[in-house]
Amino acid sequence: MKTLNLHKDVSFDVQKLREEFPILNQSVNGNPLVYLDNAATTQKPLSVINSIDNYYRTINSNVHRGLHTLSERATEAYEASREKIRDFINAGNTNEIVFVRGTTEGINLVAATFGRTSVNEGDEIIVTGMEHHSNLVPWQNLCREKNANLKFIPVSDEGELILDGFENMLSERTKLVSVVYVSNSLGTINPVKRIIETAHKYNVPVMIDAAQAVSHMKTDVRDLDCDFLAFSGHKIYGPTGIGILYGKENFLEKMPPYQFGGEMIKSVSYEKTVYNELPYKFEAGTPNISGSISIGAAIDFIKSSGYDNLYRHEQELLAYANEKFNSLGGIRIIGTAKEKTSVISFVLEGIHPYDTGTILDNLGIAVRTGFHCTQPLIEQRYKLPGTVRASFAVYNTKQEIDMLAEGLKKVKNMML
Repeated sequence: MKTLNLHKDVSFDVQKLREEFPILNQSVNGNPLVYLDNAATTQKPLSVINSIDNYYRTINSNVHRGLHTLSERATEAYEASREKIRDFINAGNTNEIVFVRGTTEGINLVAATFGRTSVNEGDEIIVTGMEHHSNLVPWQNLCREKNANLKFIPVSDEGELILDGFENMLSERTKLVSVVYVSNSLGTINPVKRIIETAHKYNVPVMIDAAQAVSHMKTDVRDLDCDFLAFSGHKIYGPTGIGILYGKENFLEKMPPYQFGGEMIKSVSYEKTVYNELPYKFEAGTPNISGSISIGAAIDFIKSSGYDNLYRHEQELLAYANEKFNSLGGIRIIGTAKEKTSVISFVLEGIHPYDTGTILDNLGIAVRTGFHCTQPLIEQRYKLPGTVRASFAVYNTKQEIDMLAEGLKKVKNMML
């Protein structure tokens, strides 16, 4: 992770920024909405909402398939967004940027193409013990199909990867390492650059699940030197149903198509099909055009807000929440890594997470409860029936954390 300049930008005004998010100005169950479920999905600024609206109002047409004016305008906006994404993660060229539905589809695409053509019986794939189901189940399924082995980098009590034995896990049978950059349930920032460097010593490619990373920190795929990386639009203030798979061009060129139909072809006869060039080989059918354009608007929003501001503000919120929780007592925080983003998972002693979440919702406070799509981590590693997760974004405030703390006091008074 690159060190960020955390100087305070006086131009950053969280109250003014909140005005760009109309959904925040409402009541839930008779109380002001306190939205602390940003690791699940972030809210959308007006610039993104207007981008979607503008597409359907002014240029709604299919891309790449028409000579008429609307199609050309839609294609231009679609490809301009691809270039914004390339610049956003510092990819080498736009051929390495594939539009998918989200992180989940990006990982499944790699599993179904690179995985099925590269992994054979007795081979190995390495993941971590803190993976989201989206970066676990596809590899479990592939290993079952291929009679291959899935290996896990263990997780410490604090929620950090135990990397002492990682290099010894690598061998000529290792075909891929697939690692989450930032844990969605613990907030841990994993040392992915170190993992990539170690794997590459053995010529093992690395995939990064960056769903929880790109909205919190600058992500540079060339600096990381990862071979694949996926993230979702809806977690970076963009729309749902759109995401990005980055892949090094030399890998994508060798991988077969993921789906078949229109757009991913160059020519078709009754006898054979010639596939399209990158990245269109992996973009069969009519894409999510409005989503693809609007993820570019979300990137514009992040850049205009400033990564320094995002990171500093969210780290201040995380530190403030930890102080508040420690002062309350009776709270166990799950995930206390030294390097964390703005996620805090916890349990109230003697109270089921679902009860905590339900009472907080009655107070207008939106948090997430359960396994957070990391059931093996929460249930098997930490022996818990679930946790409560509060996750912060650039529009959250210390006052909202105060309201969460007061809500937790009410939960304890009601349940204990």
